[in-house]
Amino acid sequence: MKNAIFSFPLPKNEPVKSYLTGSPERTALDAELARQSSAVIDIPLIIGGKEIRTGNTGTVVMPHNHKHILATYHKAGEKEIKMAIEAALEAHKQWSDLEWTVRASILLKAADLLAGKYRTAINAATMLGQSKNIYQAEIDSACETIDFLRYNVAFASKIYMFQPKSAPGQINSVEYRALEGFVFCVSPFNFTSIASNLNMSPVLMGNTTVWKTATTSILSNYYLMKIFMEAGLPAGVVNFLCGSGALIGKHCIESPRLAGIHFTGSCNTFNTLWKQAGEHLSEYRAYPRLAGETGGKDFIFVHPSADVKEVSIAAYCGAFEYQGQKCSAASRMYVPASLWPGFLGEMKGIASQVKMGDVNDPGNFINAVIDEASFNNIVSYIEYARQAPDAEIVLGGKYDKTIGYFIEPTVIRTTNPHFKSMEEEIFGPVLTVYVYEDQDLEKAVELCENTSPYGLTGAVFGRDRVAVDKISNTLRYAAGNFYINDKPTGAVVGMQPFGGSRSSGTNDKAGGEFNLIRWAIPRTVKETLVPSADYRYDYMK
Repeated sequence: MKNAIFSFPLPKNEPVKSYLTGSPERTALDAELARQSSAVIDIPLIIGGKEIRTGNTGTVVMPHNHKHILATYHKAGEKEIKMAIEAALEAHKQWSDLEWTVRASILLKAADLLAGKYRTAINAATMLGQSKNIYQAEIDSACETIDFLRYNVAFASKIYMFQPKSAPGQINSVEYRALEGFVFCVSPFNFTSIASNLNMSPVLMGNTTVWKTATTSILSNYYLMKIFMEAGLPAGVVNFLCGSGALIGKHCIESPRLAGIHFTGSCNTFNTLWKQAGEHLSEYRAYPRLAGETGGKDFIFVHPSADVKEVSIAAYCGAFEYQGQKCSAASRMYVPASLWPGFLGEMKGIASQVKMGDVNDPGNFINAVIDEASFNNIVSYIEYARQAPDAEIVLGGKYDKTIGYFIEPTVIRTTNPHFKSMEEEIFGPVLTVYVYEDQDLEKAVELCENTSPYGLTGAVFGRDRVAVDKISNTLRYAAGNFYINDKPTGAVVGMQPFGGSRSSGTNDKAGGEFNLIRWAIPRTVKETLVPSADYRYDYMK
């Protein structure tokens, strides 16, 4: 038994590689893209460390070329779901008793494997399967995944080191136990790094998981699972399931041993899971921990003192990077009338230079949205605006799904601050702008505060720092991650712990200690060295 006390310092964030033409990383990536594009792989379930093939299969396609099949995957049925739950419970006994530094070593090895041996593979899989360009893949599937793994070890070190004081004659301590049961992890399509963290954050604290991966990110998630196993993750600690979310969710929630849900996805899905858990509350061994990041209707508020060019670049990138498929992407905007003409001109200037197309062409800033259902949903908002008397499409608005699911970055101007696309989450490259009169600044700020049920991210732009501070105070509950003179997206692990409240989730802040502590049950232990030999108080003697 080791008796050393480990203190892991905060690491440096993983450097983002440039992928310039002719660079070693670019050459390696191009080769890996070609390799993965030329093969159709078979993706099994992984339960208790074993590959399981059910014969009930689906396909993984390129969103930017939806006739190109990358993989077939096997779907879990009731039998496999129950096997995964049992495997997680069985693995829990040994995993939760391990020295926490052993668990940490596996995460750190996985980070090193991602930083070196598998960097090109995970980036290529994310590019091809989720239609991310080189930069978006690099900052997500490589850098952020690595950062989550390394930083969480340092955060756990801080948690474990916290101990209460002891008085004379007694020894007090706190033990950080794993949750009693398994954690059900539901990951989204848009960030490979989130899929990793949803599992490995509870795992580091001694938990085991049943992982329902998003159907549209199975390829990169399968690579993650294989990397975790190569890093030394024991069988059953993470159980990899593809298939129906409703079916997998039903059986996990009905299990009396459900200990927690770690979720990123839609508000409706999280609400459903919460309601279902509530219906089974009396059956659980303990109250399950529910941590969820759901959706957003993220804003940019522009003060009249703002610089138009700075605002325009932030708005374009904040709204349209990765086709607006980020829960943090700017989706609604408030611009003063005095700046509107200049802002629109700058946006049109940027748009005239931007290219859209296949991820294999590095010149394309915009790629495809994830699938046909998403495409159709986004298009419905564009067409609604096109027909509405109180809205106008001032930029973009075109779309085509012949080869891939392509939608132009679209800006809608509305005269109605409660227009449909100002209030509802779209999850695509659509930014709606409300132009307010300069003298109505305070009313506009109140509109920004009260328009959306979400509270994830937001930004304010202005050179009048006193005014910016006032606006920030009014909007203090409107965003869990707030940005001053920057786009409302791009949180970095260890720098901007991420999460929001209201309808955006439980604000458990991935990328910080706050999330990790959710996956532990502290036990306080008091040892009395010499027990009392008399029941009487001193004054009774």
